[in-house]
Amino acid sequence: MNFKFNKSSGQASRLLLVLAIIVLVAVIITFLVMRMAQPPSRPIQTSEPTPEQPVYETKLGDIRFVFQSSIDKGNVLSASKVTNTQYAYSTLKDLVTTEKFIQVTVGAQNKGFVNIESGAWDLGRIITADGRTFEPLEGYTINPWLPTSSSCKALLKPNFDPVPCTKIYEVSKDSAGLGNIKVEVKTGTGNSPDNFSSGKFDLSLINLIIK
Repeated sequence: MNFKFNKSSGQASRLLLVLAIIVLVAVIITFLVMRMAQPPSRPIQTSEPTPEQPVYETKLGDIRFVFQSSIDKGNVLSASKVTNTQYAYSTLKDLVTTEKFIQVTVGAQNKGFVNIESGAWDLGRIITADGRTFEPLEGYTINPWLPTSSSCKALLKPNFDPVPCTKIYEVSKDSAGLGNIKVEVKTGTGNSPDNFSSGKFDLSLINLIIK
């Protein structure tokens, strides 16, 4: 039996094979070009909370409040260390607490152009990092230990030096050791003493550095 080799059939097969290889190479090149053209994937960014920055001064209306000092007075205010000379320490007794006394002084300055009348501003509560609040001690009980320079609620003349306001607070021992303790500063809306007395006031917080 004689077999005849068909040249045209063999050439067609080789041509198809070459075309298939060319198409495959073209597909691979196209895939690589498209892959290279894609922008690199961005790394996943984890959002970390920004730590709160301490604030040692603030402005409410025309009044600038600025932190001046805060002192850990311990658990005894000694009668022999009365700072207000209007009171005779010989007739007073030590003021004692099972916790701690903190003395805070904040200055108030009028940055406006006209007088801000007395009674338009004051200090409020101490607020600790964990949300505890402590009211300032008021009245005859604490007045002997307040410095004579303290002028809370005083008239503020335009652009004079800050007027100091000092308050003493009785706070729990563990709260006194916490960081990020703040004190409220407040003024009547529009720096008005009438608004302040009627409970219409603006309020802000400034940080304390307790020594």
